[in-house]
Amino acid sequence: MMRPVTHSHSHSHDHGPATPASRRLRTVIAAVLIPFALLVFGGMLALWPGDAPSHERTGVGFDTQRQRARVTELEEVKCAEVNAQSRTADGHADPDEMCERATIEVISGPNKGRTFKDIVTPGALRRYDVGQELVVSYQPKAPPEVQYAVVDVVRSVPLMVLAVLFAVAVVLVGRLRGLAALVALAVSFAILILFILPAIIEGSNPLLVAVVGGSAIMLIALYLSHGFNARTSVAAIGTLASLLLIGLLGSLFIGWTKLTGSTDDFTGLIHQQYPGIEMSGLLLAGVLIGSLGVLDDVTVTQASAVWELRQAEPGASWRKLYGSAMRIGRDHIASVVNTLVLAYAGASLPLLLLFTTARVGVTGVLTSELVTQEVVRTLVGSIGLVASVPLTTMLAAMVLAADTGGSPAAPAQGRGRRRKR
Repeated sequence: MMRPVTHSHSHSHDHGPATPASRRLRTVIAAVLIPFALLVFGGMLALWPGDAPSHERTGVGFDTQRQRARVTELEEVKCAEVNAQSRTADGHADPDEMCERATIEVISGPNKGRTFKDIVTPGALRRYDVGQELVVSYQPKAPPEVQYAVVDVVRSVPLMVLAVLFAVAVVLVGRLRGLAALVALAVSFAILILFILPAIIEGSNPLLVAVVGGSAIMLIALYLSHGFNARTSVAAIGTLASLLLIGLLGSLFIGWTKLTGSTDDFTGLIHQQYPGIEMSGLLLAGVLIGSLGVLDDVTVTQASAVWELRQAEPGASWRKLYGSAMRIGRDHIASVVNTLVLAYAGASLPLLLLFTTARVGVTGVLTSELVTQEVVRTLVGSIGLVASVPLTTMLAAMVLAADTGGSPAAPAQGRGRRRKR
């Protein structure tokens, strides 16, 4: 299945503390965001999942378990002796071709200590090393000789090392702001794992769950990362408006292009195990959640740009603030859209190679459901991102221009400069 790479078009948003907003401006923003936040977290409570439905309740009698195992021995054997499907270029079996026979010991579960064999042919992509830890599937009801099968390798250590390196880099460069961003990232994953995925599995509407969960992620991530101030609140409103646009466009074009959301073995298995899940709604939910990261980037950058311009020229009108900030925004749009397209193309590279070798025409490739799904996902997300720039910029410019009750020093400085000119 083509899965989008997480949208990580990162910029530093540490523009220093925002200029204090007036009491009136804070009141207006609070009047918009507080009811919205209460609605979001109330929705989370209403949709909070109980116990996820088991396979037995959904009518699919899968009882496969995942356990861990370790390679204890490797030996070379002739492929012909183990009835391997080994062929030479002319299509005949090669009696001298050598395979590897791995002895694998189960190290978890009720049959800990049990061993089984696995044959690795010369053309296999996965190779074993002695001591390597593996993930194996266990089917208790299967015959003993086929109860275990290797399904993956254990990658915990390298992933943990990479995560630690990432966290250290973020904290070293971002300091307290970087630490806050890491906390926001952890909260985002917690909402995804504890709320969004279980609620969808339980049968709640995927789009509704994504809107509620995504909005909660947006609010928590923005305020933890960028502080409780008017600038962050304007970015939050801009992000919300852009998410609504993405949701409307996504719903329209997913329906118009007749996308089912079930395009490969993984989505087919989900539909088989949990037939109550609306797969097209799940696709739209993925579009919304996948757009959140870059929306945060764009809206905070634009709000910060307007605030910085206002600090540099306190007497500027909202039109001047908007025009100056949009010059920054246009550069941002170009780089973000390019990032999104390349990210999706990179994630879909194996599929594009398959279409190329099959010599399917460009029209055939683009109109196939697999590719159309990614085209719709990319373009709908990109339209939302592009729209977020003028939306957030105009909102920030109009809010600041209307905030006549802000810091008293700023207007005084502005009048002093006009007298000098």
